[in-house]
Amino acid sequence: MIHSTFSWSVEQPDELLIHYIYPVYFSHAIVRLPCQKITEGLSTAGLGLPDHRLALHQHGHYVEALERCGLELRILPADNRFPDSTFVEDTALLTTAVAIITNPGAGSRKGEIRSMQEVIRLYYDNLELIQPPGTLEAGDVMMCGDHFFIGLSERTNKAGAVQLKAILEKHGMTASFVEVPGILHLKSGVSYLEQNNLLAVRALADHPAFSGYDIIPVRDHEAYAANALWVNDTVLVAEGYPETLENIRAAGYETIELAMSEFRKVDGGLSCLSLRF
Repeated sequence: MIHSTFSWSVEQPDELLIHYIYPVYFSHAIVRLPCQKITEGLSTAGLGLPDHRLALHQHGHYVEALERCGLELRILPADNRFPDSTFVEDTALLTTAVAIITNPGAGSRKGEIRSMQEVIRLYYDNLELIQPPGTLEAGDVMMCGDHFFIGLSERTNKAGAVQLKAILEKHGMTASFVEVPGILHLKSGVSYLEQNNLLAVRALADHPAFSGYDIIPVRDHEAYAANALWVNDTVLVAEGYPETLENIRAAGYETIELAMSEFRKVDGGLSCLSLRF
């Protein structure tokens, strides 16, 4: 893995001084197959129930895309105990220095962290846990070099964010908080594509915390596409959002489009489906 070099002033998030941040390249990813009970997953989308067979098909293409980007994958079996368990990103934050096991804000997802902790111990000796009453889902955590933006949302509370900030600072990283404006997770509306570029919906594009970044806009009618995923110089983009795709390509990125219809039905996006490290 290539570690980033950076310089930050973090006293005020809206006054961040950003020098060039070198990308952090990934070598591994953890994914979990969608279970049959994905139809019982948490959802605010109002798009109907996902089709399990189609979800498996789409997940297969997602796995293939990660492999094309050079990642070695650990594919975990489906777990019918937890309908949302394919969204592994929310269970842990994997950094270059430490792995942090989260404490999901959704009660039905709290049991997912036990088995994920066992898997992550295969890769990390240094592991920390978010403790109650703190809640944290890593869909609310956006890594920009060695600085982490932590979204305060219905799933991630201030107590959990404060714990994460303390852990990151103990290991030489920095963090700041961002109020999430009416979306599920921070990364539902903004994605860091490296090279100082943020892909962002309008509600977050003008946020003072991101004033030092170059914004690639996502229009309201394509808001789902704001959850894109940079992996080793390629950006994975949800299929069916041509304006956002063109904006990403115009910024100089190679892209892979992926069908995500069944995961969108249960509030999932591209970043949700893997843990990259």
